[in-house]
Amino acid sequence: MEHGVIGIGQHFTFNSGMDRIPRISEPPRNSHKNELISPLVIDRFTLGHTSMPEIFERRFMIKRVISVVAVVALTALGFAAPSKAASESDCGTGKLFCIGLVTDTGKVDDKSFNQSAWEGAKAAAKSNGGFAKYIETTDPKDYATNIGQFASKNYNVIIGVGFLMAEAMTKAAADYPKIKFIGVDQFQGAAVPNLTGLVFPEDKAGFLAGYLAGHLTKTGKTGAVLGTEVVPPVRYFGEGYRNGVAYAAKELGKKYPATKLIYHAPDNAFNDPAWGGTTAQQLLSQGYDVIFGAGGNTGNGALLRVAKKKGAYCIGVDSDQWGTLPESRPCLVTSAMKLIDKGVAAVIKTIVEGTDKGGNYFGKVGLAPLHDFSSKVPAAYQAKLKAITPKVLNGTVKTGVKL
Repeated sequence: MEHGVIGIGQHFTFNSGMDRIPRISEPPRNSHKNELISPLVIDRFTLGHTSMPEIFERRFMIKRVISVVAVVALTALGFAAPSKAASESDCGTGKLFCIGLVTDTGKVDDKSFNQSAWEGAKAAAKSNGGFAKYIETTDPKDYATNIGQFASKNYNVIIGVGFLMAEAMTKAAADYPKIKFIGVDQFQGAAVPNLTGLVFPEDKAGFLAGYLAGHLTKTGKTGAVLGTEVVPPVRYFGEGYRNGVAYAAKELGKKYPATKLIYHAPDNAFNDPAWGGTTAQQLLSQGYDVIFGAGGNTGNGALLRVAKKKGAYCIGVDSDQWGTLPESRPCLVTSAMKLIDKGVAAVIKTIVEGTDKGGNYFGKVGLAPLHDFSSKVPAAYQAKLKAITPKVLNGTVKTGVKL
């Protein structure tokens, strides 16, 4: 397993009072990703006609301000802040708000699922003058151990990324009732006060992706390279995609072959780019010209292979992969997004405000911009996609996926 940290040297205090409203808040952003960070304003110190003790005191204050600026600059670049206040040793003391994240199997920088959750954790830490650290899971049997590393140090919030971690998260929440837990893609059947499931309607994002694919395909053959169907959100993405293609075909008065969904075996399902690439190549060789890659690094392998095929389209997943996986741009028409980063930040906001009560928090989904393909996708198709999107999201148009 591997670890990463980020923090800022400030103390944290709890506030309360607002009702829990399920909406997505805009987290602070990171400048090297075209994101916004609130500016730090430094007061001007005038040394004019003052006594020597006052001069020394003000010089000391200036040095402290410069130190704070340096800490913030390092933090923005992804370094752990050197300030003692941002040390893990202060977790559980009430001085520092600490957020721990345990990834699903694979790297934290998977350009998709894990990375999006980590971005949300970092944003929440920065918003609250807190500290965030991740542990990368290499084997599912380590879920409980990795969660326990944060729990034993009394972190305020522990985030577990992925459906397969649900059992370990539920047990940890019972063992540590004073710690708040967030389970990404972990639907909660019964409300547990200190455990919130961050869940998304993946079928709707998949349906919209399929609807676009159904309009773009020239061969009528559309496919998807997916993680394991043992994980419900992956199945929802795939089946939503297939049904979206069928909806478009019916609308166009065309008959397409059934969309081909290929799932990885459960073992190493989200970190097998070689399998993803090979599977995508098989589809391409059979005339499939629009391929959806949904399965972490496995899906990334598919996108990168399709990018080498002239005239083929690919669709990313979870985040806007135009930014996270730029090598896929030659084929990447859009991405079926789950706003995981904003969802994580929003749930943590309710925890900070003292309004979180456990249960489920429903995050938002949608399609990423078409970017360079906006000039290549016919305007009529774009207009139809724009018209159907709110109907799918509000449930007027059903995806047909059994949840």
